[in-house]
Amino acid sequence: MTIKIKKKAGTFAENKDIAKQIREKELIPLLKKEKKVYLDFDQVSGTTQSFIHALISETIREFGDGVYDKMIFKNCTEQVRQVINIVADYMQESSN
Repeated sequence: MTIKIKKKAGTFAENKDIAKQIREKELIPLLKKEKKVYLDFDQVSGTTQSFIHALISETIREFGDGVYDKMIFKNCTEQVRQVINIVADYMQESSN
């Protein structure tokens, strides 16, 4: 299953309420069904740390680090990839 971020958040993903909505209504239900979920950042030029945190932090808490095998980020710009890595690293450190 693919979730197109641009369609929901625009070309600059910054609204954490939208991120929370994506997480609660789409991402977590799909992961609970053991589905692979592709988070497609095609045509998204950038994002904020708060958007990514709202999108994935609770997901990582609920499913653990193994969720990275089922939650795949694609078509990310370098800036988007860096923010995802910052949040993922932070979540891994806080779980230790």
